[in-house]
Amino acid sequence: MREIVFDTETTGLDSRVERVIEIGAIELVNRFPTGRTYHVYINPDGRPIDPEAQAVHGISMADLADKPVFGGIVDEFCAFIDGATLVAHNAGFDIGFLNAEFARYGRPPIDPSRVVDTLAIARRKHPMGPNSLDALCRRYGIDNSHRTRHGALLDSGLLAEVYIELIGGKQAAFGLSVAETSANRREDIEVQVVLAARPQPLPPRLTAPEREAHARLVASLGEKAIWLKPEFQPLSEADA
Repeated sequence: MREIVFDTETTGLDSRVERVIEIGAIELVNRFPTGRTYHVYINPDGRPIDPEAQAVHGISMADLADKPVFGGIVDEFCAFIDGATLVAHNAGFDIGFLNAEFARYGRPPIDPSRVVDTLAIARRKHPMGPNSLDALCRRYGIDNSHRTRHGALLDSGLLAEVYIELIGGKQAAFGLSVAETSANRREDIEVQVVLAARPQPLPPRLTAPEREAHARLVASLGEKAIWLKPEFQPLSEADA
């Protein structure tokens, strides 16, 4: 499974008139980075950069003076993303800008079925938020201390790590990779797990007053209290 985690920086917020000025992308295969990346700065073809946008990404018109226009990079970019699922944070923004650029050069829009929006995943998984890229990095312990400003390739790298965590973490990705490798090799692997007896029982976590309080609570609930059922009775040291 091939995925491209990507980000864009733009001259402003309205895709109808503003332009893409930076694209950064990282290739994942079976949810692992392959080391292949794509990064380009793009001349906005006369469109000025909004001061508020420049304050976010720090890219100036002078930085882009000698860079190619979008038409000069569209073939290589399309080749890089060809056939891959596209992963972005707040994907509607980035896809909207890319489709606007594609339309200017007679290219078809990106099929929405190819797109994964990590912001939508984060909102389902963490409905109380916050779910910005920085907030998700903090939530998952991903180091983003070097992110003083937005940058398409830097943000793509951080997002790739966040994406793996959102879909189940690095262990889940590893399991998927192993499963797909085994399927491709047409091999059946049988794994036996043996649980050894614990040499010593774990010490009780409840204090004596807590046990007494619990006993009083159970007694007050009557004979139908769930804690009176045999399966809820504490184990003896011999059983443990």
